[in-house]
Amino acid sequence: MSGILYTVATPIGNLGDISSRAIKTLEKSDYILCEDTRVSSKLLSYLNLNKKLIPYHKFNEKEQLNRIINDLKTGLNIALISDAGTPCVSDPGRVLINELYKQNIKVSPISGPCAISTFLSAVPKNNELYTFIGFIPRQKSEQKAIFEKYSHSDLIFYDSPNRIIKTLENIAEFISPKTKIAIGRELTKIYEEILVNSAENLLLHFNTTFPKGEIVAMLYKEEQAVDHPIDKETINKIKTLIEKGFSTKEISIILATLYNLKKNEIYKLVENIQNK
Repeated sequence: MSGILYTVATPIGNLGDISSRAIKTLEKSDYILCEDTRVSSKLLSYLNLNKKLIPYHKFNEKEQLNRIINDLKTGLNIALISDAGTPCVSDPGRVLINELYKQNIKVSPISGPCAISTFLSAVPKNNELYTFIGFIPRQKSEQKAIFEKYSHSDLIFYDSPNRIIKTLENIAEFISPKTKIAIGRELTKIYEEILVNSAENLLLHFNTTFPKGEIVAMLYKEEQAVDHPIDKETINKIKTLIEKGFSTKEISIILATLYNLKKNEIYKLVENIQNK
């Protein structure tokens, strides 16, 4: 009989969060696949476990595939862990899992810490609907496309401390400075910080206190604007703002914010007026 691949969730910060079942699984596994042996060796040292660690990350996933499958077919039991949290959630492992299912080799999840569920348990939310996209793209144009595509639900993503300020700036530009966002930083660690505020206020906060540690963020769903017709008064407001030198984007943000109008509709209307 083939062995079993165990996907084992490990702490996202506080090592005390590891479960007894996870410890027993690591202990009985023939070896452990991990992202970074330096990181995982600290966990094993904390647990007083002496197990063989084999690097398994996004740069060697495919080349390690045959070896792992052959070992499982000979009856070895293998544990897969990531640097933190639950494997395959924005971490290596998906390539392996997909292949194991094709070959009918058992995969057994050992549940435990996950940054998403930890974060969601500590922030306000109106319903259960959300979209998780993993790490948000770096490119400004790609972020804009994502904000537009997933505006129907709360959007959860991972980001790095070096990029979160730029992401907040893009949210303020593409949606609104008043956009509501929740951010979790250093979750379960000593300097844990959970913030819920507008994009502009979070930018002020992080411009004075540089964000350290891994970040989970949630961009709250946009409040639906009132769908009433664009009347003559609104058109006159647009013309006045154009005469005052405001840009198309500035006018759409101002009117959408003050009068709860749809920003995209205002934007198109401003362009039409300017092109006449």
